[in-house]
This record gives sequence, structure tokens and C-alpha cells, in this order.
Amino acid sequence: MIITETERLIIRNWRETDRDLAYEINSDEAVMEFFPFRRNRAEADAFFARVQSMIAETGLGLYVLELKESGEAIGYCGLMRTDHLEPFVPVGTIEIGWRLVARHWGKGLVSEAARALLAYGFGKLGLNQIVSFAVHNNVRSTTVMARIGMHRVEGGDFDHPNVPDTHPHLKRHVLYHLSVAEWQAQQTEQAGS
Repeated sequence: MIITETERLIIRNWRETDRDLAYEINSDEAVMEFFPFRRNRAEADAFFARVQSMIAETGLGLYVLELKESGEAIGYCGLMRTDHLEPFVPVGTIEIGWRLVARHWGKGLVSEAARALLAYGFGKLGLNQIVSFAVHNNVRSTTVMARIGMHRVEGGDFDHPNVPDTHPHLKRHVLYHLSVAEWQAQQTEQAGS
């Protein structure tokens, strides 16, 4: 199932051939620098099955990013519910998140995918707001958040409840936000440029 497309990417549900991608991303030290865990092959396979099923059932989840030019699956970007983060984020809020294989960093692919998914979320799904969050010093992710038009929520920093006490340096997260009205204003401004 294709969710949407960009100039360089097909954004779609997972296929059986994407199992290696799930393992590569979730076990890579550089990609997972700001996460307290690495997944072994069995855990990556369980992750693969969970996200594939979630997308099929709800339409929401972490979608595969496939390069149009080569057909290579290079990462994922998606829209997911954040109910597990109450009271930091209201129940029903949708988060945008991403991970990309390191060999494709620095090419603007995550920003391209995230912009397309903002349009999908606000346009097709009719969402009122989308949030994103990351470890406070994860500059790669917060730079993307700012680049796609999101803004940091004043007073919105929080200690992520799923980060174990064994990783205190990964607990503090910053919260970014974009409302549909802000997104529409940005689209109007870009169209007028």
C-alpha cells in the first residue's frame, strides 16, 4: 500500500523484503544513538511485524521510504498516536517521527518525506495538530523539525517515561508542534514566494 510519494521517494507500507531494513536501522549504533536500546534480529522482526500490521489496520504507523530511482528501502517516516505519553502530550495527538540508514544522511530525504506526511496528515487525514519530540541534544532530529516548519513548545520539555533510569542522558526530551492553521499559512506563504 502506497501512502504518498515525493519527487524522490515512495512512502509505503512494509513488504517482506524490508525485514533487513528493520534490522539494519534498529541495530545501527549511529542511527540509534539517542535510543536506550538496540534490537537484535528477532526483536527487529517483531518490530517489522508490529508496524506492518499497524499500518494495515489503522493507516497510521512508520512507513517505509523507498528511493524511486533505485527501489532501495532506506528508512522510515510516519505518523503515530502518542497516547503512551499522557500527560506530556494529550491523548489522541499524532506524532511524526523518522529514522534513516546512515549512508543516506545529509541528502534532505527525511525532510522531504516529513513534509509529504505533514500534507497527508493535515490534508487527507484532517488532523488538527502534529507533534514531534526527541532527546534534547538530538540536533539532527530537531533541525528537521524546524526545517519542516514545526516550533518548539515553550515549557513542553519532558522526561520520557519509557527511557530507563540506566540512561539518564536520554530521558530529557523536547517537544515540537505544528497546527493545521500554521501549516496552511506556511503553504500559502510558500505558494506566494
